[in-house]
Amino acid sequence: MPEGPEIRRAADRIEKQLLGGPIEDAWFAFDELKPHTASLIGESIFKVDTRGKAMLVRFTDQRVLYSHNQLYGVWKCHCATTEPVTRRSLRVRLVVQGRAASLYSASDISMWDADSLYQHPFLARLGPDVLSQPVNIDTLAERLVLPGFHRRGVGGLLLDQGFVAGLGNYLRSEILFFAGLHPKLRPYDVSDAQNQRLARHIVEVTWQAYHQAGVTNTAAWIKKAKDQGEARRQWRFAVFAREGLPCHRCATLIERMTVGSRRLYFCPCCQQPT
Repeated sequence: MPEGPEIRRAADRIEKQLLGGPIEDAWFAFDELKPHTASLIGESIFKVDTRGKAMLVRFTDQRVLYSHNQLYGVWKCHCATTEPVTRRSLRVRLVVQGRAASLYSASDISMWDADSLYQHPFLARLGPDVLSQPVNIDTLAERLVLPGFHRRGVGGLLLDQGFVAGLGNYLRSEILFFAGLHPKLRPYDVSDAQNQRLARHIVEVTWQAYHQAGVTNTAAWIKKAKDQGEARRQWRFAVFAREGLPCHRCATLIERMTVGSRRLYFCPCCQQPT
């Protein structure tokens, strides 16, 4: 499933594709969305933003198209006269000045008034979004010690969208490695300085993944990994998907464990359980 940085980058592409003029054509696959088709013609899109892994297409009449890609959804930008080559099922298409953005295979799509968007059952449960809201390190450090979070293992906590929105499997492995924390540790177990370090890496790793298209590793370690013949799916990360390969920092072999029913990678030397 795409994580927050990937959805935010997709939103940037769609915003660039669809801003700059009135909507010329709109198409929806689902019956509950079809009544909006005609009334969108002539309206404009003024912003495409994200909350966690959800995308919000905002129209000038204060309607908001909500979508969540889940496992299989994908947006494609293309010329309106050229159909993308795909076997996926078309769900939404919006056209502005001959430029189209099409959403395929997603099933969680709905239209909302901007004033009532906060009532959306998914959005209402989300924690702060590092990429789309003014979230700082101190704010996250304070959340780590809240009663609802401070006695939970950080390996599971970082997947809780109610704690921080947009984090997913590869981000949590990378964040915990750079923070030097074992996945089973709890905010309650560690020092204020360690919680502050974890908060800092939540912000820094997430923003790096956004700016560098999913790359969370350091430049020096990337060069080293490439020289050793690692594939992109491995060298782009410090630990994620590198089970059995040496840690870039200490050369201990990276291990894999399951936390929250999903795979997590860590260095047993750099991330001690105590």
